[in-house]
Amino acid sequence: MNPAVLSADYRGLFPDGVAAAELRSPGDATMLLPAEAAFIGNAVQKRVQEYAGGRLCARRALAEFGIENYALQVLSDRRPAWPQSMVGSITHTAGLCAAVAGERRRFCGLGVDSEVVADVTPELWPKICAPREIQWLMSLPAEEQAGAAALIFAAKEAFYKCQYPVVEEFLSFHDVLIDMPEWGAPRAVFQVHAVRDLAIAEHAAFPVLGRYRFHEEFVSAGVGLPARAAGQRS
Repeated sequence: MNPAVLSADYRGLFPDGVAAAELRSPGDATMLLPAEAAFIGNAVQKRVQEYAGGRLCARRALAEFGIENYALQVLSDRRPAWPQSMVGSITHTAGLCAAVAGERRRFCGLGVDSEVVADVTPELWPKICAPREIQWLMSLPAEEQAGAAALIFAAKEAFYKCQYPVVEEFLSFHDVLIDMPEWGAPRAVFQVHAVRDLAIAEHAAFPVLGRYRFHEEFVSAGVGLPARAAGQRS
């Protein structure tokens, strides 16, 4: 029996029409389907548990659309191979896995990411944040800076996961800027601004909106792009 459970909290990070599931225990590799297990190789136990947990969450979310026991294999660029009719995203961090799925006819991309707030230390800020974002972080009270930095990280990761399957463009952390017009709320909207011309602009108007929430020691972010009629890559 799949231990992943449907998650209203993760579903709330996206527009209507998605299904989301989460798992708070280590993923059980014995529950992987044979086609999924074939990609484990010599991975360490932690990585195997994350991989299995993500697949179990994805399977639970897909079941909401009548897709049962679908083997989510790995493409050559390491992303999950969702069913042709679906788009989705997976995240895993310490003690938490989650997945979100939606119909391709409604969404061209979905991206979800969760981070442990304490893991995004000031030493990482220059890699993750543009100078403008660091300036904003430093303007905040000291007790708010860690959460804000982790949110920037999660928001950029969610946006990357959302746009990459659509246009297959690699981005750096400095290719976009994150604004939080409602900073201070435990859950609210963030904005993604492009610093340079991005391929995803053919499919979405900037700023792209996402949603976030702080929960326990985590911050989670979600970005969903509605489908457009033409030009979409599979």
